[in-house]
Amino acid sequence: MLRSQRNLKQLNMNIGTQILILEVPMESFFGKSTIYPVLIKDEDGLTLIDTGMLGQLEPLRKAISDVGEDISRLKRIILTHQDIDHIGNVHALLDLLPNIALLAHKDDIPYMTGERPFVKLTPERINLMDTALKQQAEDMIRRLPDLRFAHILEDGEHLPYGGGIQIIHTPGHTPGHISLYVPGQKLLLAADELRVVEGELFGPAESATPDMPLALKSLDKLTVLDVDKVLCYHGGYYDQNVQARLQALSQTKE
Repeated sequence: MLRSQRNLKQLNMNIGTQILILEVPMESFFGKSTIYPVLIKDEDGLTLIDTGMLGQLEPLRKAISDVGEDISRLKRIILTHQDIDHIGNVHALLDLLPNIALLAHKDDIPYMTGERPFVKLTPERINLMDTALKQQAEDMIRRLPDLRFAHILEDGEHLPYGGGIQIIHTPGHTPGHISLYVPGQKLLLAADELRVVEGELFGPAESATPDMPLALKSLDKLTVLDVDKVLCYHGGYYDQNVQARLQALSQTKE
């Protein structure tokens, strides 16, 4: 559900002072949409969760500015998984700020460093892209071996950022897909494990999830969390009886 900038500001105030939702317009081969990366504020700087689509650094920079922050204060990037609308601006950000630390789950890092071919970004899919996007995708793939990860994330791991966040390994959408739980806010940052469509919460998109049974099984990890707010990378914010809805979604696999 798209929100005005004013409503997004109010939403961020409701969540707290350390977790900031970004609203970034995205253009891809699927058309135009809006994505919702997250910025975490700490005294030592900013942590960005996911970087947006290839070639769209300026919309990301503007979204950071719109919430009153400056891209130059980025300290680290947590990548929830390997898809190009999540890692697309990694190299551009590293070119701008070479000392940014990268963090990702161990099961997706081999894809992000070029040791394994991307699960979904196949040569066939790249050939369907328009000329500009195809060139950007090929340039990114060529530079993947340059990526260095400062920290390899594990399931259940706790990180100190934003007052404390927990890594939840939710594979299926990709092998190393993670969601993040912010217990102090009862907030789940679901990445692509969940999505909001026309105001309702759903599981991952089947068309973009190679192992749907595993992705549905991953929902079990979310049902045990004390959550009353969810942010999905696609679709945005949801806070309507979250735990009951998660239980219902988890039961769909049975």
